[in-house]
Amino acid sequence: MSAAPAEPPRLPTHDEEQRKRRVLTHGTPSITSTIADAVILKHGDLFLVTEPDGSVPAREGHGFGLYYHDCRFLNGYELTLAREHPVALGSTCAGPSAVFALTNPDLQPKKGALIPKESLGLRWERELDGEALRLTDRIVVRNWGHAAVELPLELRFAAAFEDVFQVRGLLPVRLGRLEGPAWRGHTLEWRYDGADRITRVVRIEAAPGFEPVGAGGVRAVLRLPARGVHELAIRLTLAEIPETGVATPPGAGPLPPSRLGSVSVRSDHVPLDRVVGRSFADLEMLRSSIAGLEFLAAGVPWFTTLFGRDSIIAALQVLPYEPGIARHTLRLLAHYQGRRVDGYRDEEPGKILHELRRGEMARTGEIPHSPYYGTVDATPLFLILLGSYVAWTGDLGLFDELRPNVERAFEWMRRFGDRDGDGFIEYRSESKHGLINQGWKDSGDAIVDAAGRIATPPIALVEVQGYAYRARRLMADLYRRCGEVAWADQLSAEADRLYEAFNRTYWVEDLGFYALALEAEKRPLAVVSSNPGHALWCGIVDPARARAVVDRLLAADMFGGWGIRTLSSAEAGYTPIGYHLGTVWPHDNAIIAAGFRRYGFAREAARVFEAIVDAGAHFRHGRLPELFAGFARDDLDVPIRYPVACHPQAWAAGSVPFLLDALLGLEPDAPGRRLRVTRPVMPEGAEWLEVGELRVGDARVALRLERRARGGVDVTPSVREGRLDVVIEDEEG
Repeated sequence: MSAAPAEPPRLPTHDEEQRKRRVLTHGTPSITSTIADAVILKHGDLFLVTEPDGSVPAREGHGFGLYYHDCRFLNGYELTLAREHPVALGSTCAGPSAVFALTNPDLQPKKGALIPKESLGLRWERELDGEALRLTDRIVVRNWGHAAVELPLELRFAAAFEDVFQVRGLLPVRLGRLEGPAWRGHTLEWRYDGADRITRVVRIEAAPGFEPVGAGGVRAVLRLPARGVHELAIRLTLAEIPETGVATPPGAGPLPPSRLGSVSVRSDHVPLDRVVGRSFADLEMLRSSIAGLEFLAAGVPWFTTLFGRDSIIAALQVLPYEPGIARHTLRLLAHYQGRRVDGYRDEEPGKILHELRRGEMARTGEIPHSPYYGTVDATPLFLILLGSYVAWTGDLGLFDELRPNVERAFEWMRRFGDRDGDGFIEYRSESKHGLINQGWKDSGDAIVDAAGRIATPPIALVEVQGYAYRARRLMADLYRRCGEVAWADQLSAEADRLYEAFNRTYWVEDLGFYALALEAEKRPLAVVSSNPGHALWCGIVDPARARAVVDRLLAADMFGGWGIRTLSSAEAGYTPIGYHLGTVWPHDNAIIAAGFRRYGFAREAARVFEAIVDAGAHFRHGRLPELFAGFARDDLDVPIRYPVACHPQAWAAGSVPFLLDALLGLEPDAPGRRLRVTRPVMPEGAEWLEVGELRVGDARVALRLERRARGGVDVTPSVREGRLDVVIEDEEG
């Protein structure tokens, strides 16, 4: 991909301060209307977001539509019967396909008698093909009545080719030229000549039975005898001319066969099975690729692209089941690792990207996402993923291949991440258009002080110091395994110094908890947040303080019954529907639960697992969204959706297998051909649990857990391939 100019073109009518405020410092991912009940299909980079009745509404201000490469090609697609919208009865959706069941309201065609409500049935079948960039629809209309009927069925379309940043309501500006709709033979077509020199096209081919109507629609007259059936078909095809490809990174090749869709996790706990099954299906749905390298796209519809932090964490979550995703993700991120200082993109040598976009605005430099590097945590997380990948696979060859990238990442952490030399990684965006906050809580109002005021940069987040500590420990182990003792000793010494400084500086005695961050002049933000739970996961918390951290995270103001909130309900900045100010994020809870297990708090980890699974069981199809509201379970007996949350979302789906690993107490050592299962616990409501196809090195192993009558868990391993020593340590072990 060619680099955009350092000083991008700007439109004279665009308000610069509004851009800065709304594009990259926003408090929500979108200012569109709710997508909480949306039905979503995805295949490759092509995805469709619809209302529950299958439609894409003609009104403005919504996020529904047909998307490809950060562009919403189709922003309207409505079906009517005798000018009335049908009534949704229900739908099923599985990856690239869906079926909608609809019926009619009372209808009065211009000719003929009243058609009573619920006397017609519609079956709307949809199939996406991401390789052909095609949506194929089949509509079956059935007359359940005992009298013949005649009525028109119309389909109306709209195409605006909006960049996803326009859709989200963040940059309401058009850069190119739109043509259409126009009929070319039997094909209805829209064309958009983008400012990035890409022509984007929508073509609609209607099967026999349809005829043109109006500027952008087709009509079929249905003549249905009593109990009669009529079938119709229509096909939508998208095109980019030329295609927006990218250069092929080293290590790219044929994608491995998918294993996520065939992962076997079974129990006698129906809600658990439902949520686990949906999570793996969603992860399979989010598999994407760039130039032959595979990754998990962050989430539909706003973040269906490569994100450094999100894609790393999602790959980490599924390591025991599909390590190939981590291998590809690491190579892909290494390919885009920062090479120069570019203030517009917050790029620095050795830095791992935040977000890569392929839409018109990124390609013209209107936004800095080609790629954008405004993240402070993706670089140490890249190293954590590599270390964890070797622990599960034993593949030291990838470490050897990526060693130059590892060394550049550490150089960034020392030189650019820690500009004042105090040992802590902090951030302050160098870009006028950059993110104010650059940790995982990256909305503009996410990091606050005890009075609820927005923190002043530079900001050193508590969890990022934990990531840096764990990255050093893991990489020291790899260097030592490879005989590089000097490198290993240096990293171990750096980790020791960071551990001491962290526990001396971040602990707030009056709070009895770790600070959320250090802001300007090294002032601790003495607020209770979920972030220190990530520090537990990384092992940087003083063991003498671990119990206090666990208890504080499970206190009523943090743990509302559906999971741990991002911010205490007792804090001045709290709101239960603030994007990062009191909501519940499944991935956040999963990392925290893994931290509980690291310090020996297995029962507490199980409590978090049970809350997240219970919440997931309440959502449609058992699908965990990106986040949900922080209302207490005692106040509302159902979890409340966050209106514009992504679903599916990669690290939300990955949170369930990651939580499951924490409950099992899995500790892999693939180089030593060993898997340790340490003090496993069972979730409430389950008497037995089977986990199949865990991969440790070249071995495959299944585990069966059964609850003992007098307490504890029996674990039966079954090594199905390769050689592996499975060591079981129960609660009494």
